[in-house]
Order: sequence, then structure tokens, then C-alpha cells
Amino acid sequence: MPKGYWVSVYRTISDPEKLAAYNELARLAVEAGGGRVLVRGGRVVAHDAGIAERTVLIEFDSFEQAVAARESAAYQEALIALSDGVERDFRIVEGID
Repeated sequence: MPKGYWVSVYRTISDPEKLAAYNELARLAVEAGGGRVLVRGGRVVAHDAGIAERTVLIEFDSFEQAVAARESAAYQEALIALSDGVERDFRIVEGID
């Protein structure tokens, strides 16, 4: 069964305090949903239209598990805390089996 991944690429971070509150709540939601953080911040080399602000990659055992974690009440609470604190591109993608 192919794994599922959350991929977040931040364009701007306008409110670091909101991001910090989101990070704590999101971490709990991801762990409860079975996710494992593979990349959070760190060094980035961006090419083409890429933005090197911040990148996060989270792995789940399946695509369905990744979608369910995003839709969970715990993650929805994290999104409320984040609100307009960042601009990002968030995707859930299916891995190659």
C-alpha cells in the first residue's frame, strides 16, 4: 500500500507566535494520526519558482491515513490557531508503492 505524505511549503510567515501555537497542536494531531515528521525547516536550496522559507514533510503509512489526519478535529484546532499567520502551499500526496 502506498504511503501518504503531507507536503507544506511556506511562502511567508507573518506571525511567528501563531506558527508556534500551530506547531504544538499540529504535532499532537500528527502523532495521533500516525504521522512521522521527516523534514521540518532546515536547509533548503530552491530552484525555479521555489521558495526557501520553510518546508515540512510528514509521512503516513497510507494516503487514506494522511487524509484522515488532516480532517481530524485535533488538526482542525491547529489550523484555527494558525489562521492567517502564514501563507503556504499544503498538499497531501500519495507515494510510490
